[in-house]
Amino acid sequence: MEDFGGRLASVWSELRPTTRGLVERALQTPGPVVAPARNPNGTNPPYDARADHELSRLLAALDERSREPGVSLAAEKETQLRHIADTCAAVLQEKTRSAEVFAQLVRRAESQRDYKRIDALADALSGFAPSEVCELARSANVVVRALANEALAQFPTSVLINLLSDPVDSDIARDSLRRQAQDYGSEEARQIVNALAQVDASGDEY
Repeated sequence: MEDFGGRLASVWSELRPTTRGLVERALQTPGPVVAPARNPNGTNPPYDARADHELSRLLAALDERSREPGVSLAAEKETQLRHIADTCAAVLQEKTRSAEVFAQLVRRAESQRDYKRIDALADALSGFAPSEVCELARSANVVVRALANEALAQFPTSVLINLLSDPVDSDIARDSLRRQAQDYGSEEARQIVNALAQVDASGDEY
């Protein structure tokens, strides 16, 4: 990392050995950078929020370095920098459960017009906590918001019902239930939406 400047070297040196190892092992894997599919059986390693934060900082520093005005790197070094950044992004895509990091990855893929990556990120949302997806549904970024709303519409109706008691996420949950009822024909969602409308009407009468 010293070859790419002091800031990158500093961020790299601050990574815990376990986090650094994630990137190093991924860099040693031959072939194109692809985020491994999440295990549908739920046997993935436990989520490491600190590693998420560290890798997010590293990716931001790598991308910032590549965009710096007047950056003059040999073609080989420029290719290497881009490969390290793409590898870091792939590792994050595999492991993150953070709304903030997910939004970072979507913005990055969007800026690169990497629509296949955006599709893969959308699939990864099934492994996120509902509250994190609700946070993404409030994002200022149109693409992030659309991906989150689509993911929420695919959640089990029972999960959305549980969110109705959350003062922060209840409005998002209501919108998702309405979409399940209208766009996907869910009878359970329709019944809940109608019940909520009756409660709202009763409240307006007082």
